[in-house]
Amino acid sequence: MQGWIYTELTTIMKTDDLILEIQSLPVEERVRVADCILRSLNQTVSEVDQKWANLAARRLQDIQTSAVKPVAGDDVFSEIWRRND
Repeated sequence: MQGWIYTELTTIMKTDDLILEIQSLPVEERVRVADCILRSLNQTVSEVDQKWANLAARRLQDIQTSAVKPVAGDDVFSEIWRRND
């Protein structure tokens, strides 16, 4: 029985290992993981939350299918500051 327990304990991923694994994922997958974690902390999904989730899913699909080209946030803010100068 002790051998079984040792085997089980050695296969369980430590929290730090899990965090490192998540950080190595592409951004879209990290967003999925974060969304799942947040949903598990807050089980209620309001109508507004559902609308935001639907919008985010549509935007992600647009990026994945190359329907739109993503723009880095720094570039967006640089352009805003440039226009206001």
